[in-house]
Amino acid sequence: MNKPRGLYIHVPFCLTKCPYCDFYSVPFSQKSAREYAGAVIRNLERYDEPFCTVYFGGGTPILLAPYLKEITEHVRIEGGAEITVEANPCMCVPKTLEELRTAGVNRLSIGVQSLNDGELSALGRRHTAAQAEQAVLAAKSAGFDNISADLMLATPKQTEKSLSETIDRLVSLPIAHVSAYLLKIEPNTPFGKNPPELSLDEDETAELYLSAVSDLAAAGFAQYEISNFAKNGFESRHNLKYWRREEYLGIGPAAHSFYNGKRFAVPRDIRKFIGSPVQDEAVTDGSPDETEERIMLGLRLTEGIPEELWKPHEKRLRFIPREYYTIKNGRLSLTPRGFLLSNEIITLLTEN
Repeated sequence: MNKPRGLYIHVPFCLTKCPYCDFYSVPFSQKSAREYAGAVIRNLERYDEPFCTVYFGGGTPILLAPYLKEITEHVRIEGGAEITVEANPCMCVPKTLEELRTAGVNRLSIGVQSLNDGELSALGRRHTAAQAEQAVLAAKSAGFDNISADLMLATPKQTEKSLSETIDRLVSLPIAHVSAYLLKIEPNTPFGKNPPELSLDEDETAELYLSAVSDLAAAGFAQYEISNFAKNGFESRHNLKYWRREEYLGIGPAAHSFYNGKRFAVPRDIRKFIGSPVQDEAVTDGSPDETEERIMLGLRLTEGIPEELWKPHEKRLRFIPREYYTIKNGRLSLTPRGFLLSNEIITLLTEN
């Protein structure tokens, strides 16, 4: 490895579970948090290598704020590394934000989701629009210059007008990055078992997405991935590792890794993780197809894929409407409309 890897730490604690969320999480307790932090450190001690990005995801990673300094002290972190923590707006209070800063965290990803109280309530979120705005301002006051906001699209009660209003308010805040995700109803969630009333069909959902892309671009947030937008220089360095097929190590229950050419995952079981000297790692792909993965991951990015990857499949491009892709300087990339059909396009280009 010539390039330092990224490090992902899955923090599986939540105070309450959102009805749409399928990520692995368990109820928070101080005792479990202490035990979990100890298990993370125990696993990190196995690796004597530098990491250039560290990402605490979840769950609600900000709940682990009192233990983050001890954890980061057990990581060889490169100078200038990007260190991200995901945060619930309700928990972005001065004391907690100071704990994050002391631990070396320099990027905050805040789960805003919407700045419309009716939409937040329909999503089962704990915070209000005002609390979300205050969280961003508090983070800026605490010294965070790299702040990302999560935004959900096509949610219950959302309209093109309300989405546009949310984006207008969001981009007026001191943020540098937006992750905008279409709501997906997962079968094993409360929404999956008892779906909310959604008035949007596929065409309306597509128009909401395209509207968000346009509004964010007008505000200076360039799209660089299907769901991610950033001011110049504030793209997520850690997440770019996933999409550029660079290696990363995952620690914690439900964490995934791409390490030494293999892909593996940790079981979704916090008690097993805490109770084991070393986390259990099940290989999910011992010899991943590099070409297929480079196409699949690269077409998520607006930078696209080089000619060497798409040229062998050039004849298949005739089946893709021209408005869905562009070719520039030899690189094939999808347009915003193409991103909406990315799975189908990727399948077309990678199938035997």
